[in-house]
Amino acid sequence: MKKNIRIKDIAKSAGVSTGTVDRVLHNRGKVSEEALSKVMTVLNSIEYKPNLIARMLKGIAQGEAEWSQYGIHVHVFTFEVSDKDSFLKRTDEILKTNPDGVLVAPIFYHEALPFLEACHAKNIPFVSFNTNIVESKPLCFFGQNLYQSGRVAAELVCVGQEAGEFAILHFDEDLDDSVHLLEKERGFRDYVHEKFGDAVIHSINRTSSSDTKFRKQLDDLLSRPHLRGLFVSSSMGTSMAASILQEKGKNDIRFVGYDLLDENIKFLESGTIDFLINQKPQQQTFLGLSCLANHLIFKKKTPEISLFSLEIITRQNLSSYLQDREVSFLLDQESNLIKV
Repeated sequence: MKKNIRIKDIAKSAGVSTGTVDRVLHNRGKVSEEALSKVMTVLNSIEYKPNLIARMLKGIAQGEAEWSQYGIHVHVFTFEVSDKDSFLKRTDEILKTNPDGVLVAPIFYHEALPFLEACHAKNIPFVSFNTNIVESKPLCFFGQNLYQSGRVAAELVCVGQEAGEFAILHFDEDLDDSVHLLEKERGFRDYVHEKFGDAVIHSINRTSSSDTKFRKQLDDLLSRPHLRGLFVSSSMGTSMAASILQEKGKNDIRFVGYDLLDENIKFLESGTIDFLINQKPQQQTFLGLSCLANHLIFKKKTPEISLFSLEIITRQNLSSYLQDREVSFLLDQESNLIKV
């Protein structure tokens, strides 16, 4: 199976638009039988399973469906999470459309600031999710306390452990430009040092899929006899790291990662991953869109920060959580509509 398949990859292979693929994936809107057949052929050939981006798009699609009766229309601009130029290109395109509001994940700090300043200058309200750039003054932020998230990860790694060495793994990120990951790392480091004093904490970052230096660093790290645990700072990186540990038979190292992506669930069930912290990407986008709609249509004031709980998923509660997840999301939708 090809890794990290994107909607635009599927669209290109099928010879259709990204909008058509989105409608097929989320069962909304009209799609011709010919287009449906083309998309399904590609999906079957790659054994497609929804990833993090698909979950976010699902939240956006559900939000648009709920607010369509009020004339809300959503235009999705996607960018490569490892490509700053892609982000800059999309933000330029957004400003040219002069939208009534923007929902954005500003994961590139330095590139996001000028865009958000331009939104202020053009009186375009924006809601942020995933990453909170406080000085940008969004209408509202939806996500988790990233510092506390790092501390929770550290507690999970450390509980029941003796003093030793610990590691933080980042994947395909420019750490100088990724405040969301640095906050997680800061929380992790603070907790470990509070508990074990001068414990050794390694931090390594894979800069790209061709980064051979990273693999050597990770091999050296995994060979250390006093390595107690690993913390992976991103959901996509979680499955990448888990595949390496499984390949090496390192199921005895405490492993904490992020989000209920299909690959991550597989590694959680097999015992390679011990804990997943769920960031609720679908709810972040749904509630972010609803916040914008409430502001634009009803001039409703919203809290500046809406923090989600830090949900810890283990093999023991995974099945019950997956069963309850959709019910909880539907209740969130109902609660939001009642508040309108």
